[in-house]
Amino acid sequence: MSRYSVLDVARGTLRTFGYTPGRVLEIDIAPVTQVNRREVFGWAMFDFANQAYTLLIITVIFGDLFTRIIVGDAPDYRMGNLLWSLALAVSYLLVLLAAPVAGSIMDATRSRKRFLLVSWLLTVFTTAMLYWVEPGLVALGMVLIVISNFGYAIGESFIASFLPDLAPPDRLGWISGLGWALGYLGGLVATAFALGLLGDVSADNFERIRWVGPFAAAFFLVSALPTFLFLHERGPRRRVERRLQLSLGFRRVARSLRTLRNRPGLRDLFLSVFFVMAGIYIVIAFTFIYGSQVIRWDESTRVTMFIITQMTAAAGALGFGWLQDRVGPVRVYRFTLLLWTIAVLAIFLTPRLAEWLTAVLDRTVEPQHVFLYVGAIAGLCLGSAQSAGRALVALMVPREEAGRWFGFWGLAAKAAAIFGLIGIGLLQLWLGLANAILFCMLLFLAALVATLRVRLPHSSA
Repeated sequence: MSRYSVLDVARGTLRTFGYTPGRVLEIDIAPVTQVNRREVFGWAMFDFANQAYTLLIITVIFGDLFTRIIVGDAPDYRMGNLLWSLALAVSYLLVLLAAPVAGSIMDATRSRKRFLLVSWLLTVFTTAMLYWVEPGLVALGMVLIVISNFGYAIGESFIASFLPDLAPPDRLGWISGLGWALGYLGGLVATAFALGLLGDVSADNFERIRWVGPFAAAFFLVSALPTFLFLHERGPRRRVERRLQLSLGFRRVARSLRTLRNRPGLRDLFLSVFFVMAGIYIVIAFTFIYGSQVIRWDESTRVTMFIITQMTAAAGALGFGWLQDRVGPVRVYRFTLLLWTIAVLAIFLTPRLAEWLTAVLDRTVEPQHVFLYVGAIAGLCLGSAQSAGRALVALMVPREEAGRWFGFWGLAAKAAAIFGLIGIGLLQLWLGLANAILFCMLLFLAALVATLRVRLPHSSA
């Protein structure tokens, strides 16, 4: 029989039904024995939808637009890069503060879907408002990026918390990979349409390219509708007065922090997630800025890079997701971190590799063409590392506490984003972006070392 607890702070007593005194019980939820394909589709469509925001706003178009046109501190754009890093870092700081508490409240009230809905609408509204950001309106651009990216980033934690409810444990790796793969497919579709309709990022094309915000918002709005139609909340909803929810959330966070001291494997996984996501957020935020400022690619190479990274990221998420359920997610996760280290080193060495190939082949090989091959390696890592990390959390935490622990997953990822983006922003101000990129390699190596004690429950793998 399901059990639940009601916290009555007003009277200073804890009233419970069917529990041992002194212990607050969670709702018992029946184990998942089969895959509900329609619900998995609805869940994965949120990944499909939100990639329009990641790619169009953070990676491909608006980030480049902000640094080169809105701020426009030519020739090296170091101040624009720094302000871009700071805006993203502030948004992730807000997620860091809010995600664990929100996750705990969701577990207590069984309201994950409502929290997801609010984050989705917040992102859609503020992304559409980016249309009004013109050259020189730097503060407005930064404020809207802070708010929209907060909604997007905290929504990642909310949607991830549904993963343990979708399938038996031996299918979670594949489903997590499916979500990431659909996400990259969604990003490919959204960005292909955006580039075709809006054109290149330039001052001369500003009146068209400024529509990237409303376009990304509309794509996210429409594509995420299946999520809210097909995804279900698990367990009966518990009513907790709004004035008590925040207190309850902080109490549960404190209890989780105490629990982490006795679970070194889970603690080390979150530490690894911190390092790997610091590197990934740098790559997401600066790849196309790096291509424009350091590699100095042309428009056709930029479009080709986007297509290659999306396709290889989808293939990596699906392929490694399938592999996780067969050889173990810990091994797959470690392998992707090693591959990331190689990819970042290749990014740094791209100009030298082009010179070497020119000498060996006795014909001119441009750095931008070498960069495409490096991008394929990075794309393969991108989906697989995030998919494996998400699946590991789902396998290592109780299902009835998924909201809380995925809140900590979001906390680790967003704290990493703050650390990584501020770090790369300051390092590129000092060393230049070409040299500062090696910071990512150190982050991926640290993430690999942090996994040495990570084990799945009842497993030696």
